[in-house]
Amino acid sequence: MSTAHLGGQPIRTAVVGLGWAARSIWLPRLRLHPAFTVNAAVDPDPASRATVAADLAGTPVLAAVHDVDPAQVDLAIVAVPNHLHCEIASGLLLKGIPVFLEKPVCLTSAQAEQLAEAERIGGARLLAGSAARHRADIGMLLATVGELGHVRHIELSWVRARGVPDAGGWFTQRRLSGGGALVDLGWHLFDIAAPLLGDADFTQVTGMVSGDFIAQDTARVSWRANEAGQNDGTVVGPIDVEDTARAFLISEDGISLSLQASWASHEELDVTRARIEGSAGSATLRCTFGFSPNRLARPELTLTRDGRTRPVPVPEEPIGAEYDRQLDELPARLHAPTGPGRAIAEVRRTIGAIERVYSSARAAQAELQPTRA
Repeated sequence: MSTAHLGGQPIRTAVVGLGWAARSIWLPRLRLHPAFTVNAAVDPDPASRATVAADLAGTPVLAAVHDVDPAQVDLAIVAVPNHLHCEIASGLLLKGIPVFLEKPVCLTSAQAEQLAEAERIGGARLLAGSAARHRADIGMLLATVGELGHVRHIELSWVRARGVPDAGGWFTQRRLSGGGALVDLGWHLFDIAAPLLGDADFTQVTGMVSGDFIAQDTARVSWRANEAGQNDGTVVGPIDVEDTARAFLISEDGISLSLQASWASHEELDVTRARIEGSAGSATLRCTFGFSPNRLARPELTLTRDGRTRPVPVPEEPIGAEYDRQLDELPARLHAPTGPGRAIAEVRRTIGAIERVYSSARAAQAELQPTRA
């Protein structure tokens, strides 16, 4: 099995999938980070390989993931379309290559078990990528929990004004994406709740989805419109996912969680809101996740106790700093003694909750259908 060197030689990294996330997020950061070196890049698309090869002189740019050599790679960062996550990550893990897998880690509970088995058999570690928990403002929000008493309720929402990705492409085809805004944005929201929930699973889950904006040209994402891999406006496949999901969940410990994920809405700005209510107080964060330019000027965090609200200073940081922070922490995560199986434990709860939200929504929508004669 490959071994990444903590505090020694740079971690030899393969980037699998050379779309927007790899080219805009991971490759630029990996090239600048002293703890990593890019030893391979992989994508079946010749145009994507050619674009990246021009910037990675001397680095193998491969067409197939099975050509990645475990003897030459300590870590694979996998950033491929959702439906390929499980297949590619499992194959790499079985070869003994540790994997950092972009969210959503998997699309079904069955895939979560497939990844767990691959991690066990290959003896390589699976790490789940989810940027939101690594934001400075989220860190400050979670740091207030000690002042809130027993956590009673968590309210999380990520609502874009306009931000439907790749309408007609794989993002909006359920068989390729696994779902819409709930899978895409909601995964980040569940990840924020994870430290507050501990190991508790959800005992009750209910939810509803809608698609009022998804087919509107004006609702499409703006900051990636000209990127390669984004649809040119022609619908190439069915649009059969939601642009908005709302859910209410209750954990085994009696903590309630309300969640809303929206790719598009009636709002003016893209706003993320995270609120934690406890027996002794509440904390509320308003900010904007992601790379959208249509955002709040700065994050705002407040703490309310005994009827008095005070602002909590939040350090300002550049857009995307949460991805730098993930890379900073990756060497230690690769070697943490509690690492094996840890990602899968959280993934099981997240994908299980997502499946149950969709199941609840389908049941509710079926009841709303007019009775056939």
